[in-house]
Amino acid sequence: MNDDALLAALGERISHLAAELIDVRRDLHAHPELSREETRTTELVAARLGAAGVRVRLLPGTGLLAEVGAPDPEHRVALRADMDALPVSERTGLDYSSQVQGVCHACGHDVHVAALLGAVLALRQCEPALVERGIAVRGIFQAAEEIMPGGALEAISAGALDGVDTVFAVHCDPTLDVGEVGLREGPLTAACDQVAVSLHGRGGHTSRPQLTEDLTFALAKVVTDVPAALSRRLDPRTGTALVWGAISAGRAPNVIPSTGECRGTLRMLDAQAWQTVGPLLEEIVHAVVQPYGVQAKVERVKGVPPVVNTAAGIEAFRLASLASGMHPVPTTQSLGGEDFSWYLAHTTGAMARLGTRTHGGPTFDLHQGDLVVDEGAVVLGARLLATVAVLRRGARPDERSLEAT
Repeated sequence: MNDDALLAALGERISHLAAELIDVRRDLHAHPELSREETRTTELVAARLGAAGVRVRLLPGTGLLAEVGAPDPEHRVALRADMDALPVSERTGLDYSSQVQGVCHACGHDVHVAALLGAVLALRQCEPALVERGIAVRGIFQAAEEIMPGGALEAISAGALDGVDTVFAVHCDPTLDVGEVGLREGPLTAACDQVAVSLHGRGGHTSRPQLTEDLTFALAKVVTDVPAALSRRLDPRTGTALVWGAISAGRAPNVIPSTGECRGTLRMLDAQAWQTVGPLLEEIVHAVVQPYGVQAKVERVKGVPPVVNTAAGIEAFRLASLASGMHPVPTTQSLGGEDFSWYLAHTTGAMARLGTRTHGGPTFDLHQGDLVVDEGAVVLGARLLATVAVLRRGARPDERSLEAT
């Protein structure tokens, strides 16, 4: 089977799988599972792949690896999808809305899983052509992307990247129309940590603040002054953003509490600054609270480095987009964190942004309960992943033939 015939065969097989893949995505959407609880999702995917004769290995806890192609390959390509949902209540009103209270797929991981499932099934049906080319493709169905430092580290420790030359992934992007693929060489996302600052001091009555260590006031200064000071102590080109998402102190309006806490995320575009920012953050927090006499404790849970796409990985995605009848478009670096970065710390590859907005439809936001995805993205995502796996080496028709497929 020549290269054009293989691409055509993959497209045809994914078209035949389209209805099933959308059904799978709706099933996953209705039954979301939080990080490290993706038992049902793992079982569903493993059963479908096993029925197709795909070699499957369960990962510790949840998640799995699926392998197709040459048993002793010259090249092994990995394709990764994350499986976990978010602790967010769904507000879409869809017929297949989440049946789990307070949990939903607000980041599109159900799309990622269904797309990778379709890619692996299609590649399995074209396995003789992969064997002929000396290619193996490993599907990584990964748990716990939404919690830091991410399930990617556990998957890698369990052998997800053993023998892998390059790795690819897609992430839903509701700001791009379905059929568009956002590509960027170099940094795509930011480094991201979780930060908690807890304060302790002598509380008391609000009528006598001078007899207390006014913890509430000090906490307010941490919330406002620490991000401001960081912005003046770091090079602006690091793109640093410390943003608080949870603040708690006291319950009664006439009582100054003795404890309080603020929690948030620290995001940076610059990987080197991310490696060294810890002592500076500690210094600033303690300097801010010192005038108020309270004690501060800073906890920083180091999360993920930036996703840095290689030039070869982006070129492979560009060619695969064209071959899949999709439209590669430029995209920008975001402050979002993504544990796919850990895979790229070990091997080459790239992440692309998969358009999920209906043409002419509203623009949604990720991590919001009203996120609605154009389901055409499921099928296109499957074709894109399957295609980039076989175009990764050698099989690269010229752009005229790609545009005609």
